[in-house]
Amino acid sequence: MKLPFNVNLKNKVAVVTGGTGVLGSSWVNALAECDAKVAIISRKLESAEKKAAEIVSNGKIAIGIEADVLDKAALKKAHEIILEKLGPCDILINGAGGNNPTGTTTKEYLYAEDLKEDNEDLITFFDLEENGIKSVFDLNFLGTLLPSQEFSKDMIEKRGCTIINISSMNAFTPLTKIPAYSGAKAAVSNFTKWLAVHLSKVQIRVNAIAPGFFLTKQNEALLKNPDGSFTGRSHKILNATPMGRFGEADELIGALLFLVNEEASSFVNGVVIPVDGGFSSYSGV
Repeated sequence: MKLPFNVNLKNKVAVVTGGTGVLGSSWVNALAECDAKVAIISRKLESAEKKAAEIVSNGKIAIGIEADVLDKAALKKAHEIILEKLGPCDILINGAGGNNPTGTTTKEYLYAEDLKEDNEDLITFFDLEENGIKSVFDLNFLGTLLPSQEFSKDMIEKRGCTIINISSMNAFTPLTKIPAYSGAKAAVSNFTKWLAVHLSKVQIRVNAIAPGFFLTKQNEALLKNPDGSFTGRSHKILNATPMGRFGEADELIGALLFLVNEEASSFVNGVVIPVDGGFSSYSGV
């Protein structure tokens, strides 16, 4: 891939959770292109190994490992494999995350008549399922906290080590319909700042990237109709994005490389960087 600028990560070990998705794959490509040794963690071993093989075929170093970011024992085992095959972790990208339909309302607004309708397809605020909401919070928040606990042990008082979390536009302004995901990503942003302070005395920097709107496998059904045209929700997003388009996965790479590069960002700690085409700056008028 073509990098926006060159960063030397030779001999650095980068661990990427969620490294097989559209955005995660792009981060893996960039880190490998900068000569980092990349460990790709996914719940699906086949996907992780396939991505690693792709990196290796390009002359770089990568391994794929199966682990659930909510399973402490699995993370510990993954860590042991990484230590054996690549060495101690220098860079952790907490990319695993996502939403759950059972934590999502059907409509943007609640109307009194909604409570009188006998419609199985209608999900109001009062129909949101506790387990669905919990699963979203666990995946996004605990799925960031637990890998940070496991892999930051390698980084203590070791120069050039960093953790990068993945927040969202939802952390700045909650989107309609998705209260669980919005709240979970707000928690990620808050945790990023907390952890940056907590680990500052042992020389570990912690920052986050907050992507705006990118087309991925997770949100494609929400943003595109079956015929490939944009949904009404897509048009709302695009109208609220001053640059008038969705982002491309590679457009997150500049922020990622800036944050992992000690020479460029050695005094940058506890920030959440929006990469959103101006969405978070636009009031709508």
